[in-house]
Amino acid sequence: MKLPGPNDVAALAAGQLPDARGRFGPFGGRYIPETLVAAIERLEAGARAALADPSFQAELGAELRSWVGRPTPLSHAPRLSEAWGADVWLKREDLAHTGAHKINNALGQAMIAKRMGATRIVAETGAGQHGVASAAACARLGLHCIVYMGAVDVERQAPNVRRMKLFGAEVIPVTGGDATLRAAIDEALRDWVSDPAGTFYLLGSAVGPHPYPWLVRELQAVIGLEARGQMLEMAGGLPDVAIACVGGGSNAIGLFHPFVGDESVELLGIEAGGSGNGLGEHAATLAYGTPGVLHGTMSYLIQNTDGQVIETHSVSAGLDYPGVGPEHAFLHATGRATYLAATDAEALDALQEVCRLEGILPAIETAHAFHGARRWAAENPGKRILIGCSGRGDKDLDILAKQGVAS
Repeated sequence: MKLPGPNDVAALAAGQLPDARGRFGPFGGRYIPETLVAAIERLEAGARAALADPSFQAELGAELRSWVGRPTPLSHAPRLSEAWGADVWLKREDLAHTGAHKINNALGQAMIAKRMGATRIVAETGAGQHGVASAAACARLGLHCIVYMGAVDVERQAPNVRRMKLFGAEVIPVTGGDATLRAAIDEALRDWVSDPAGTFYLLGSAVGPHPYPWLVRELQAVIGLEARGQMLEMAGGLPDVAIACVGGGSNAIGLFHPFVGDESVELLGIEAGGSGNGLGEHAATLAYGTPGVLHGTMSYLIQNTDGQVIETHSVSAGLDYPGVGPEHAFLHATGRATYLAATDAEALDALQEVCRLEGILPAIETAHAFHGARRWAAENPGKRILIGCSGRGDKDLDILAKQGVAS
């Protein structure tokens, strides 16, 4: 495999990647059954036409402002700044409607689906936030929504299951495979294959076959675009580092992409280190994985020496996935971004510190980014840090109680 280099990073920053084949260097592309080719091609044509249409962009922008609540705030974190010896700023996606960044992509894709004539939407979810966002967006637009969710996640994210049902979605527990996000994606893809003409698959992360990694990035880049302008206005300059948690990678790519061309801004993704660095103990794909194909795209995977994808572990349902988006694989391979892991214990400790010092309850997913930021601050005193606060932690109260954190 020929790895990309600095010229490829410049091409990414200039908006020239993915290429016509959906590739970020060697990563990305389409690895799909023949039955999905027409649906994927129709999706790409519809998405490109919509995003290039000023009237669609105006309608989407109006909905993001009046219904989602954009722009989301940039909050200075004075007590974390004092504790860490850094200048800490938070991009508050937890304050978006439905409580996480997922609504940006869900609304955009649902609007594209309706424009293309779809009436039936299928989606997958892990932590439940994409399911909630998809259900809410479909309710807003009058679309029927079916959400596939691993049975393990249905149990550990019960509040979000109730929210999806209140919004009118049909939630289908998936008991096969690992019964988490990977299995939910498998089932959503099977559903789509069975009715590729009448169904629109609203994929929640920057993974899957082209055009999904590109489309999700385009819809989530509003995070970094807003944050970049807010940092210049409020902090007086760009951050020294932008940090986000990474599972599939949609919130992180949304934050990172608008900063790719800013060489002074380090990009740091924090994956789920789980309980250890052995196979099956974590979900840190870029820290420990190797290249392979999963869910229609070439990226890094957690797999054994025989190429079998291994079940992952994380206290966080939203990071519990054995792959990662191909644009993150590209950033990792070029060295433009660095990816580290935070363990379950480290994330839970950081979550408690953020609660006590800032009065913010972050999602467990986001808490991984906070731990990574705390560690980075200790190694880079006095620097300016931007953290993507990807979601709020109300959904995790039951998990926290079981972990002895909120009992």
